[in-house]
Amino acid sequence: MDFTFQDLSGTFSVTDIAVAMALSFVLSAMIGWVYRATHRNVSYSQSYVQTLVILGMLISLIMLVVGSNIARAFALVGALSVVRFRNAIKETRDVGFIFLVMAVGMAVGTRFYVLAIVAAVAICLIVVIMNRFNWFALNTQRQVVKVQVPSDEDYTHAIQDILIQHTDEFELVSMESIRAGALMELMYTVKIKKGHEPADLISALRERNHGQSVTVLTGYDQTDL
Repeated sequence: MDFTFQDLSGTFSVTDIAVAMALSFVLSAMIGWVYRATHRNVSYSQSYVQTLVILGMLISLIMLVVGSNIARAFALVGALSVVRFRNAIKETRDVGFIFLVMAVGMAVGTRFYVLAIVAAVAICLIVVIMNRFNWFALNTQRQVVKVQVPSDEDYTHAIQDILIQHTDEFELVSMESIRAGALMELMYTVKIKKGHEPADLISALRERNHGQSVTVLTGYDQTDL
């Protein structure tokens, strides 16, 4: 049997490795800074942005290893398929940034340097423009109202009368029994009328539900809780 040690690194030069690692780092870091600058919600994660940079470089390394060898490509797919990620993605745009650094890393690793640079700059510029001019924002602001009422009577109509007075539109989303059945929690999505404040709605509802808890969530569609 032949036990000769064989190094396959000669398929790419040290210059190729240095260029791929350096370029993937620069482009991934640029994407990370764009993500940081355009992030609006409260759950910003430094480790997520650092992971974006590491992921871009790792994808470049993987593409260098794979090259044009189909056998190596299938071997890497099998090896990476055992990896499981437990952290849930809180914001859908985070997935887009993950795919962006992966695509840039693949382009750099396969030595499409110009494509990687142009695509990364163009997409980052689009992200900045969309954030700057607030594209696709919904002007209609809605709120979530949670009302707790005693479960011994039907308070639905009484609550709806208050909502008719203070809101332009409302919709019952859920009803839940809490505190071992002693209370019912009603959840509505509402659009409060102009000139009416959430505090006025809360006061009116507390008069009808015998002082039980009333919660109004404003901006829930723009903040990840």
